[in-house]
Formats: sequence, structure tokens, C-alpha cells
Amino acid sequence: MKKSTLIILLIICSVFILPRYKIFAVNADDVRQQIQDTNSQIAELDKQIQKYQEQINTTGQEKNSLSKLIKELTLTRNKLVKEKEQIQKKITATNLRIKGITLDIGEQERSIKLSKQSLSQMIVDLYVYDNYSMMERLLSQESLTEASKEYNNFLSINKKIQEHLTEVKNQKQVLIVSKVEKESEQEQLTSLKKDLSLKQQVVEVTKKEKDKVLNETKNLESAYKKLLAEQIIKRDAFEKELSDYEDQLKFILNPSLIPIRGSEVFSWPLQSVLITQMFGVTSDSGRLYRSGSHSGVDMRAAIGTSVMAMASGTVKGSGDTDIYCKGASFGKWILIEYNNGLSSVFGHLSVISAKTGEKVKAGDVVALSGNTGHTTGPHLHTSVYASEGVSIEKVPSLSCNGKTFIMPIASKNAYLDLLDYSPFVTPSMIK
Repeated sequence: MKKSTLIILLIICSVFILPRYKIFAVNADDVRQQIQDTNSQIAELDKQIQKYQEQINTTGQEKNSLSKLIKELTLTRNKLVKEKEQIQKKITATNLRIKGITLDIGEQERSIKLSKQSLSQMIVDLYVYDNYSMMERLLSQESLTEASKEYNNFLSINKKIQEHLTEVKNQKQVLIVSKVEKESEQEQLTSLKKDLSLKQQVVEVTKKEKDKVLNETKNLESAYKKLLAEQIIKRDAFEKELSDYEDQLKFILNPSLIPIRGSEVFSWPLQSVLITQMFGVTSDSGRLYRSGSHSGVDMRAAIGTSVMAMASGTVKGSGDTDIYCKGASFGKWILIEYNNGLSSVFGHLSVISAKTGEKVKAGDVVALSGNTGHTTGPHLHTSVYASEGVSIEKVPSLSCNGKTFIMPIASKNAYLDLLDYSPFVTPSMIK
């Protein structure tokens, strides 16, 4: 009996005292150091990206010219390349975190296995120990002191078994948390890989735009001015045609089919919001639009900025009006019909990622912002409609060489103000 007790106590001590896997600790330290180094590289890239953005902002204040446009496109592409490199580093860091968590999970599983084996052995030995009644064990001792030790040993064994059971439960809980964390990191990895693909596309788009401008103008300022003047004439003529076309559409707004004003049913389409042009008649709308009224809300967005769905809904379609008449309308656009009776179009995009018919929810990236269509600089245009009053139509345009546009068209009274359904706007969010 004494030998059995001693064996059990030795097993308990070995489980609780023996060091954990030293090799694992070394690997985990290596991974943590690699993550730290990668995060430092990400921070350095962030500084470089910010520097490029400051240069782009400074260039944007210069007088409109071919040299300014080429400079902007060059700086933008350099910035996008750095953003692409930064995403690649984030993918590396995420892979390292997944590796570290995987090592943790492996260690936790091994630890649980050892704990279960030790616990099993303790229970077996305790069963052998229990073949004798407590009274028999106490009476078999040579003295009262030995009997007291035997009794205390029995209590100690039971206590250690309970502690061991608690430890196994805690280890299992830690394992569950680690597995959830790993799944979250894997989702982040998938998202980053998608971002990388989109960023690569916008880098290529920017290069093609620069090459196209140089080819059309032969790098001559006079040719650029002529091209710009022609685009403005076509833009104004198309705006009039579109306005006349929408005036003929008949639509009666049913308030019961849309959310009430101020209900905040939308989230913002950008992570950082600075409104540069409000809905309707504004201080700039008369100068910028032939109709004198702005059909949506503009927000500052550098080329390549993620554009997100504002609520749950379905992508109704997408397109590019620059194909028919460059600079005349939305450029690259995507129309989303939300489940709340409202729809939105995002315009002037560089890359569109969501497909027609795709289900989206608030926060899902559907495109990257750009500088396509009728713009005075990179930004995101968002028009909101009563869903019943907007549809994707084919619009013939005499002003654009008789070409037929494919784009969202709505009756004038189907247009709504995004800010009536957005989160609260603070003064700092308006330029």
C-alpha cells in the first residue's frame, strides 16, 4: 500500500513539475520575432504610403495640365505599389500568426493527451488502492502517526485528481479559444488575398490610364487641352440628355416602402469619411453640373480605397460609362439593391469586385474607388434611390457619337439623400 501511494504521488509530481516542450518554446519565440519584424516593415511602408499621398494632395492643388495629370498618375501608381507591398507583408504576418496559433494548438493537444494519460493512471492506481477499505488501511498501520499519514495521503490524492481534472478542462477551453482565433486569422488571410488581387488590378489600371493619356496627347500640352475641352462639351451635352430623359420617367414615391428619414439604416461605404459635396443644390453644384443640382454625396477617396456595401442586399449590375463616352457620367459603377427598400450606385470606381446577383452585407468590399467618369479628381460618388424607382437602362446619346449607355436611370423623385439614412454626421466629416 505504501508503494502504491508513493507511485501515485510520483506520477502527480511528474505531471505538474516536468518542463513543457522546450523545442516548442524556441519555435514560438522565433515566430513572435518574425511577426514583430514584419509589423515593423508594415509600419515603415505606411509612412511611405502617407508620404506619397501628401505629394498627391499637393499636386492636386496645381493648375490643371497634362504634366500635372501625368505626375498624379505616377505618384498614384507608386503609392498603390507600396500599398500592394504592404498587403503582402500583412499576409506574411497573418500566416505567421496562424503558424504560431497552430504551434499553440499542437502544444495544447499534446498537453491534454499527457494529462489524460496521467489522470487515467492515477485513477487505475487509486482503484487498486481502494480495494481495501479506509478502516483496513488505517488499522494495518504500525502507529497512530503512520495511520494519520495514510489518511492524509488519501485526501491529497483525491485533491490532486480534482485539480488535474480542472486543469484538463481549462486546457480544453484554451484549445477551443485558440481554434476560434485561428479560424478568424484564416478569414483575415482570405480577405487580404482578395485585397491583394484588387490592388494588383488597380495598379495595372493606373498604368494603362497613364499610357493612354500619353498616347492620345503625344505628350503635348496643347493636345491635352483640346482633348479636355472636347470631353467637357460631350459631358455637358450628355448631362442635358440624361436630365431630359429622367424628366420623362413617371414614378410615385410610396413612403411606406422605404425607411423613415433619420433611421440610420446604412453604414458608411468608406472606413474614413470626409464629405466633399452634398446632395442637391450646393455651393459648387451650379458650377460643376449643368442641372445645377448634385444627384448624390461625394466623399474623398484616394484611388484604390476599399468601397463597402452599406447594408445587406444584392448586386443588381455594374458597368463603365467611359466605354461609351469618356468623362461623361459615372465611369465605372456598381448598383446594389438593399433589403430595406433603398438602392445605391457607387460611381467613379477603378476596380469592381462584386458580381451581378451576388449577395452582400454591410462592410463587404464591392469595389475600389477611382477617378473614372465625370470627375475633377479621385473621389467616391454615392447616389441613393427608392428601389422601385431605379433600374439599369440603355440610354441612347446623340452627344456621344450616337452610342448607347448602359447605366442606372431613375425618375427625379426617386433620388434620395444618403445622409437621411447614414450614421450621424459630425462637422469634422464635412469639408
